[in-house]
Amino acid sequence: MFRLTPPSEAQVRHFISGQADSGFSYPEVGRSANAIPSGYNVDHNRIQIGRGALIWQRAVEAIRAWQMFSMPWVRLYWPSAPIKVGAEVAVLMRHFGFYSLNACRIVYVVDENARVKRFGFAYGTLKEHAQRGEERFMVEWNRDEDQVWYDILAFSRPREMLARLGYPLARSLQKKFGEESKRAMRAVVSGL
Repeated sequence: MFRLTPPSEAQVRHFISGQADSGFSYPEVGRSANAIPSGYNVDHNRIQIGRGALIWQRAVEAIRAWQMFSMPWVRLYWPSAPIKVGAEVAVLMRHFGFYSLNACRIVYVVDENARVKRFGFAYGTLKEHAQRGEERFMVEWNRDEDQVWYDILAFSRPREMLARLGYPLARSLQKKFGEESKRAMRAVVSGL
């Protein structure tokens, strides 16, 4: 949904509640977990955000609180949404003089406690999203090397006409989001 003004909280609540019966806008639901489907743009961003158990705990809590969305031009509705399959959120982005409100639903959750611990989730785009595809947000702690990493993997392609017409701008926003999300996570876990 494209807008010239930001929506009110009541409008966002109505928008999200209207997604309950909405299906995903792409057929390859869950594919960010293994083999990325062809025909999509793929963005993979990965950064080491620290070392040790304390950084790992902070990183997991940051994912649970959706802090990877802490950017001045992005607002997540609502950061209190639980990290569980089926949870729905809306992402409001301010860009190029207008706003876009996009609906997503959590597809799967990652919670692995092996030599490399992993925690995160993927959400997929719903019918009320300018793009179609999936994005996975994950932190991992390689305990043998004592390294904590933040990893974002996304596959997408434009769905809305405006997104198709503004394809180069949409791609630049996706790249900007990846870079700023990495910065946000690094700042959160380091206590900055």
